[in-house]
Amino acid sequence: MTTTLRPTGPDRHGANGTRSRDYEVCVNGRRVGTTGLSTDGRFGPSVGRIVDLRIDEPDRRRGRGTVAALAAEEVLRGWGCSRVEATVPESAEVALRLATALGYTERNRSMVKRVPDQPLPLPEGSAVRPMSEGEFAVWSARAKRTYARSWTERGVAEGEAWAMAEADDAAMLPDGIGTRAAVLRVLSHAGEDVGTLWVSLADRLPADIDAFVFEVEVAERHRGNGHGRALMLAAEQECRTAGADRLGLNVFAGNTPALGLYESLGYATTRRHFWKPLI
Repeated sequence: MTTTLRPTGPDRHGANGTRSRDYEVCVNGRRVGTTGLSTDGRFGPSVGRIVDLRIDEPDRRRGRGTVAALAAEEVLRGWGCSRVEATVPESAEVALRLATALGYTERNRSMVKRVPDQPLPLPEGSAVRPMSEGEFAVWSARAKRTYARSWTERGVAEGEAWAMAEADDAAMLPDGIGTRAAVLRVLSHAGEDVGTLWVSLADRLPADIDAFVFEVEVAERHRGNGHGRALMLAAEQECRTAGADRLGLNVFAGNTPALGLYESLGYATTRRHFWKPLI
């Protein structure tokens, strides 16, 4: 049997160099599913993305998805892509197994929690205050370096990572510390500053969340003392004050302490994000 991807729409080209097209998955000319392919709007035209690969119920469990994914990779190679990205819902167990079997590497996870009506108080001796202008300048430079490094350690070229860090910073903090939707806080414990917090209440967040934790950082010499948990409790308090019910965050693969913290606080994984080199 021959599995192919048959275009169902035009080859669309965006002003920023993006490209996308919709396909039917066919076996000997018969439709058995659908998918979409695109170049990644964040990483540029050299990175492709497989979007919403679905095999129709009667044709599942026959290897159709595996062959369709390989066919999609071949199309993306023809587009000049050197890397492919895919996002899989946590509930899609078969797709998660398929991604692993095809050599995809998990880069990060999206997690969500419903903010309790009465968030827990901060530990005794801990308090948060607004970040000052001077603190923001130092924090912003450090946060961008950390963010870019997190991507380069997981397969993203340094230039791409820095471009993404700059673009995300410009999009989410257009007015710096004065950005209306940004909650920027400093955590102190026993009178000493020990960490920082950035929560966004912006309108341009995914549909399943009302707020997003963009950055939680505990100063290195203060780590291991529960301050990360205190910062997350502060994030929940800020969200409840703002009327935000669902708080989301990202955790990079390999960050076991952070993942354990978030799970202990009740965050659930909603999506896993994978990548694979196209060689």
